Amino acid sequence: MAHRTDMDDAVHLSTPIREPVPVEGCTTCAELAARREAGRRGGDLSAVSDRNVEIRRHPHREAAG
Repeated sequence: MAHRTDMDDAVHLSTPIREPVPVEGCTTCAELAARREAGRRGGDLSAVSDRNVEIRRHPHREAAG
């Protein structure tokens, strides 16, 4: 097999998605936000990402804007 001497294509990254804002007055959103902050304080960015997904997918996310 021949040795490659050319470069790979450039990597294209998109703008990071803003963190979802919990809906005010929703206990589920409040709990998820608290768990997200606990993950952030503990350095568990995977947990932060997981909670962001859960908040985004929560049924009334459209109401949050």
